[in-house]
Amino acid sequence: MRLSIRHNTRYRFKEPVVHALQRLRLTPKETQGQKILDWNMSYENAVPELEYDDQHFNSVNLVAVEEGATEVLIRCEGTVDTEDNAGVIGRHSGHLPLWSFLAQTPLTKPGTEMRRFIRDFQKNDVRTLDALHALSHDIRSDVEYKTGVTAVNTTAEEALIARQGVCQDHAHIFLGAARAMGIPARYVSGYLMMNDRIDQEATHAWVEAHLDDLGWVGFDVSNGICPDPRYVRVATGLDYRDAAPITGISFGSSGNELLVDVAVEQQHIQQ
Repeated sequence: MRLSIRHNTRYRFKEPVVHALQRLRLTPKETQGQKILDWNMSYENAVPELEYDDQHFNSVNLVAVEEGATEVLIRCEGTVDTEDNAGVIGRHSGHLPLWSFLAQTPLTKPGTEMRRFIRDFQKNDVRTLDALHALSHDIRSDVEYKTGVTAVNTTAEEALIARQGVCQDHAHIFLGAARAMGIPARYVSGYLMMNDRIDQEATHAWVEAHLDDLGWVGFDVSNGICPDPRYVRVATGLDYRDAAPITGISFGSSGNELLVDVAVEQQHIQQ
């Protein structure tokens, strides 16, 4: 499937910026089942400083906001070809050893409620595809998808107690549970083409778990499926903070407003 993507991010600062740096993870990965045909980034009131691959092989762009700016616009657009591999990415590769994906983070670390939640799974063989599908299903059933009730710093334990959250929270609960049961797992951020519309609310998040016989396998907990050709992988990590589309620091502004415009649509390939 050929997907055309447009992603605009606009920052509006309440006061002129003295100094600000933004770390961008907005370039899709070239990986199994995914080929980047073209990808372009442009900026208003910001200049590129550095481009590098981080420890998770995410493509990172570091940009500096121009002094005195009150608004910054980051434009991304490109075309990606995807294949249907039933969510299977395959064997592990990269800078980090597989065991590093067993490490809990402050966002995924299980508390009393999560340990209770996974108790039944620990009684059985959890290192199977069916068991991970069951884990994904139970998280989706127990934690209602609802916007506006959690934030980027909400932990998996807090979202599970609240029984509400968004794709980020579903992902963190899965990660914390899988790692507690000895299964390497990682967070994925990217794009999802919805079938009923072109304009999307934001970027999407899902997870990948590692099985000995299959390698990395994706699970979209919020939608109850494995990723298909409508999904575009952009960044991976131990949690949201490792794969966040945009992070940064600023001085001289007392707050800012963030506006995101994402559009994903299928292009018909001419033979």
